[in-house]
This record gives sequence, structure tokens and C-alpha cells, in this order.
Amino acid sequence: MVRRNIAVDYPLALLALGLSLAGVATVYSAGQTDVSTGLVNLWRTQALYLALGLGAAWIVSRVTVRMLDYLTPAIYGTTIAVLTLLLFVGRGAGTGQHTKSWIYIGDVSIGQPSELAKIAVVLMLAKVLSVRGETPSTLKEFWRPALVVGAPWLLIMLQPDLGTGLVFIGVFFAMLFWAGTDWRLLVLAASPVVSLVLAFSTGLWGAWFLLMLALVLWVKPFILESIAVVAANLVMGVVAPIVWSRLSAYQQRRLLVFLDPSSDPLMGGWHVMQSQVAIGSGGWLGKGFTAGSQKRLGYLPEQQTDFIFPVVGEELGFLGVVLVLGLFAWLMMRCIRVAGRSKNPFASLVAFGLVSMIFVHVLINVGMTIGVMPITGIPLPFFSFGGSFMLACWLAMGLMIRLSVEGRGRADTFVI
Repeated sequence: MVRRNIAVDYPLALLALGLSLAGVATVYSAGQTDVSTGLVNLWRTQALYLALGLGAAWIVSRVTVRMLDYLTPAIYGTTIAVLTLLLFVGRGAGTGQHTKSWIYIGDVSIGQPSELAKIAVVLMLAKVLSVRGETPSTLKEFWRPALVVGAPWLLIMLQPDLGTGLVFIGVFFAMLFWAGTDWRLLVLAASPVVSLVLAFSTGLWGAWFLLMLALVLWVKPFILESIAVVAANLVMGVVAPIVWSRLSAYQQRRLLVFLDPSSDPLMGGWHVMQSQVAIGSGGWLGKGFTAGSQKRLGYLPEQQTDFIFPVVGEELGFLGVVLVLGLFAWLMMRCIRVAGRSKNPFASLVAFGLVSMIFVHVLINVGMTIGVMPITGIPLPFFSFGGSFMLACWLAMGLMIRLSVEGRGRADTFVI
């Protein structure tokens, strides 16, 4: 038998594995209810997904950064083709019955390609930002990275899948920042979207518009760019009512519920209110593993997927929540360290893009369960039930482990 030393970033691998095992245990707890929910055996499937994810992570961890760089255009092109195909053959599943996000063979769902598309976008954006070795220094120079993210983002929004679309936007700005783009330019680039959101309140939009004008005078971009930014913000303020009228009823309800959950307590507001009750009732130490009353009575909606975090809060309490979030923070700090010490610009950007993907997921998922963000149907990494997302998380970890190995001076090893 050939003996080879294989380098492994043990802290990174163990943190991800620990979160995943905690996730399987939480899915098991989510299935322990006093009413019939059909969730009792989902933990077995989640354990299988975890095993497949570990296998996939091992495979991608054997791919060198140089090979990954070479394969990136093909991976990205295949992703665009699959997302385009989904618009014609995609179907809904789970909480996304109204979308075209899943691929089916017969009546069996085989996955949600948009989860893997996040990794493809990170890879391609890293390649575009690193190939010239120059950081975008004007808004005009944003067009290449914007095109890389914009094409799959548009296909995702046509499904529609707002949660995944938000992840793409978060990754876009995070990677531009890591590449060295002036934060003021990033704010100007994002300002039309902010105007669109704030235009539903005349006072807030007016304050934001004045702030944006002050920023334009401070940054002093090219005259045409300045005019374009101001015009875009004005246009967004005008079209906001039109956008609102074109939103589907469930999207309007989610936004209204975000502002006031009690406005629809039996429908859209039910999710947030029950989630807040569950988390708040956990106290300091929680009600005990599998003993959460909101969960056991089936009051928590989608407690195995989008709303799995309240199960943690209810059963493990404040200290359990702090522990879980602390492990996520430790994992992300470890990933940022990988990005920071890499001497290869492509590898550094990939590492930071992957950690920003995880951060946006955690931020939005936890935020929506405690009522500080709108409900978008976005899962919690390593915890939420789902094969495609677990696979994506562990593919990201496999890549991160490889980037860590190639980016440091020495590596812990084991022998097989």
C-alpha cells in the first residue's frame, strides 16, 4: 500500500464537522413531536447527506488551486446552462412550491442547482478579479464582476428565489471589498438598491438621498458616473411603487409582516411570532434536548429547514445559541485567516468569497427567525435539512481545506 502524507487543516475540518453533527442532532430533535409531522426519520436522510458531503469535500480537497483556476470557466458555464434549463423544466419543492428551483427525475427531486451555483459564482468572480491584478477603482470598472454575478442572479430571480439572490449580492460586495475596492465606491454602487428599499418611506428615502449626495461630493467620481448614480437613485425612488405592485401577494405579505408581524398573525406573521416565542421561551439553559414545546406541538413552521434555529434556541437556551453562533464565528475567522495568508490572489479571493457566502446565510437565517430581517426562505449552514445545501457547504469546506493547505508554510499531516 502506498503511504502518503496528506495535509489537513484540522481545526477547520473539526469545526465544520462539529456544526454538521449538531445539525443532524437538531434535525432529529425537530422530528420529535407530539403531533404527526412526517419529520421523525429525516435525521437519517440528513446523516446520509452529511456522508455524501464529506465524500465530496475529500474529492475537491485533492484538486490543486492551479487546476481549480483552470476549471473555473467550465464550471461557471455549466452552471449558467443548468440555471437556464431550470426555467423550462424546474419545479417547486418544500417551502418553494411556487418556484422553478428543483430538478426532478420523474417525481423524485434530485437537487437544487442554485445552491451549487453560489460556489461557481465565487470561483468565477475570484478569477475575474485576480486575472488582471488590478482592483476596480471606478464604477465603470465594475462591469466585469457585475456581469459575472448578474447573469446567474437574473436567472435565479426568474425562478424566483429571493434568498439565493441576496446571497449573490452579499458575495459580490464582500469579494470586491477583499479585492481592495474603496468602500465608498461600494456604497455608491449599492445606493440604487438601498433607494429602492427605502422609497417606501418618503422621510427615510429623503435622508438617504441627501447622504448619498454628500458621498458623491466626497468621493468625486467621474462626472458621468456621478450623474448616473444620482439618476439611478431618483429612478429607484419613482419606480418603487411600480415594483411593489408587481410583487406577488406572498412577497408583499412577507415585507409587511417584517415591518409588523402582528398585522397578519395567522398567516405571514405566524412564522416570525412562533419563532420568537420559541427562542424567547428557552431562557438561559433551554427546555432540554427534544423537549421544546413549540416544536413538539408543531407550532414552528418548517422547523427542520428554514426555522431550525428556533429549535436550538428553545431547547438549548441562550447559552446554546451563544455556543452555536460562537462555533460559526470561529469557523468564519479560521476561513478569513486562510484568505489572509494566501499568496495567490485567486485562492485568497475564493476563500473570502466562500466565507462571505456562509456569513450571509447565517446572518439572514438567524435575522429572519428573530424578526430583524424579512423571511426569505434561506437555510442555516450545516443545520438545515437538505441535500443540495449540505453538499454545497461541504464542497466549500473541501475547497477551503485545500486553500488552507496550499496557503500556509507548514501543515499538520496524517498518513494513510
